[in-house]
Amino acid sequence: MSDDLFLPRAEPTIAERPAPAWAKKSLPKSKAAVRTKTKVSARKYFAPNDPHEHAHKIAEGVIDAWHQNFGGTSIDIPIGTVAALALLRNPPGLADWILNLQPHQLPQLFKEIYLGYWVKRPDLINRAMRLHDWAWNPDPDTQQLRAVHAVAHRAINTGLLDLTGHNDPYMRSESDVLSPLLTGLRHKSDKKWRGEYHTPPCVTDLLAEMLVDKDFAGQGKAIREPAVGSGAMLRSVAQRLRDLGLNPHDYHWYGNDVDSLSAACAAVNAIIWDLGPGTLIGCADSLATEDGGYAKTRAEAQDAFKWRDDAMGTATTIAAHRRAFRLVDQLMPDKEKASA
Repeated sequence: MSDDLFLPRAEPTIAERPAPAWAKKSLPKSKAAVRTKTKVSARKYFAPNDPHEHAHKIAEGVIDAWHQNFGGTSIDIPIGTVAALALLRNPPGLADWILNLQPHQLPQLFKEIYLGYWVKRPDLINRAMRLHDWAWNPDPDTQQLRAVHAVAHRAINTGLLDLTGHNDPYMRSESDVLSPLLTGLRHKSDKKWRGEYHTPPCVTDLLAEMLVDKDFAGQGKAIREPAVGSGAMLRSVAQRLRDLGLNPHDYHWYGNDVDSLSAACAAVNAIIWDLGPGTLIGCADSLATEDGGYAKTRAEAQDAFKWRDDAMGTATTIAAHRRAFRLVDQLMPDKEKASA
């Protein structure tokens, strides 16, 4: 359709009037008129010097984004979103790439993150099940996905990857981003009946400094926390060991909590803080069992690794069969030509 049809009937000397909005919609779009999708970039966030204050700022922003976008009452979802992002290292361009994903693309990203760590630590990822099982929902709620999208944007733009994305485990262990998020999202009455009060990091850091010294060195020693919460005490002890030139991998770590969501956060934090292969996180009532649930947790971990090994063995067999079938398909035409 010609633009001339929408010009006023006037003398040529009079300036042409722009076509009305309703007419513009019917005009064919030229290549120049096609608008390209605007790319979103992570803004530079001036983080507080105190990493604990920074973690609180991230939690406040995430909570605000979740509620403003009507995410609902399932607090596992925003916590699981932040936990998945906190498991990532932070190469250049990663933040911008994530920010340009659409809401429906985020569950697949989170599944790949958790599955990647499941191959290494199936016991800890199984313990964190509450944080990621929602991502496998085949029919997700679109409003919740929009809220998840808003949470991811707020977390990244508030500097989450700057806090947790370091290659150096000491740097990413300077704070706990999940503790203030968990306690901030839970209702006051819920925290009261659970008796859930996380120890402030300044207290756990002081305790670790008082209790751990060079004499604590030696492989095989164990650090146990019967009410681990999200792992604050474990983090402080690990940092203290590193300050003393010791390696957390040389120790056994056992954290237990009666609340499954707190235990899930502790399991993810154990990976973020790189506590090492001797780490077990349980979910049991420490007062109801003689060993604080240790035997049960150890058995669950062994089952998780066996399940992982069986699944990986099956996957390897399937992959080998597929390669064999492709090779046969490639060779068949040559055989047919030779017989002809």
